Amino acid sequence: MTKWLFKAMTELYSRKWISRMTGTFAQSSASRVFIPRFAKLYGIAVHEAEKELGQYRTLNEFFTRRLKPGSRAIHHGDRSLVSPVDALITGAGSINQGTMLSVKGQDYTIEELLGRTPRAASYMNGYYYVLYLSPTDYHRIHTPIEGDVMEREHLKGKVYPVNDFGLTVMTRVLSRNERLVTYIKHGGGEVAVVKVGAMNVSSIRYVEPQRNRLAKGDELAYFEFGSTVVLLMEDGTYSPDGAIGVGAKVRMGQRLGDLAEK
Repeated sequence: MTKWLFKAMTELYSRKWISRMTGTFAQSSASRVFIPRFAKLYGIAVHEAEKELGQYRTLNEFFTRRLKPGSRAIHHGDRSLVSPVDALITGAGSINQGTMLSVKGQDYTIEELLGRTPRAASYMNGYYYVLYLSPTDYHRIHTPIEGDVMEREHLKGKVYPVNDFGLTVMTRVLSRNERLVTYIKHGGGEVAVVKVGAMNVSSIRYVEPQRNRLAKGDELAYFEFGSTVVLLMEDGTYSPDGAIGVGAKVRMGQRLGDLAEK
């Protein structure tokens, strides 16, 4: 009964207008007074922030903060694929005939996740990571490889929570929520960076100006309040680091595995 009630309430509060209201407040000067409390509540490493707390004009500006140069080390091996974000890995593994198996007990099809694009055919037996960003984390998304942007796609949807409750109790939220997908071509294949919106997220935004040639570790986009990135590698193009799997906490720039030879 309790689970049903929470699910029903979540369905109600997944409406975009509620997220817009939350976003409007977070972008207002009135939200500034909550920055120190927010940072303390979530144990945010404020010493890594580019600015002092008092220099941020709104809660949203603090939440989408950049870090001081050198705060994250980017693994620069020629074949390495790195984490695009600071995150908890909540799903990882081989894609089995177009299905990501048992992400928090639920299966997801690649076609659903990517909006039934023809590009999905290249990922039917590839590899995936689900990377969850909590409010504690740094919320800018970086490029996991060096390469060329082949396509950017906006898939409209809901704003269900993508935390443990959302992924476990709600139905396939990763493929029902709003998503921005960036396809990046590298020497051995292609990678899809799927940025998934969530409850109380006013938007997912690309870093401007948008560029079509990206170096590993370049800023790609950012979340206005927490969410998830799904990282997809094409069939036969990727070998994961076996020591990094579900439950691991990773940092942006950390090596996840190696891409196929060019």
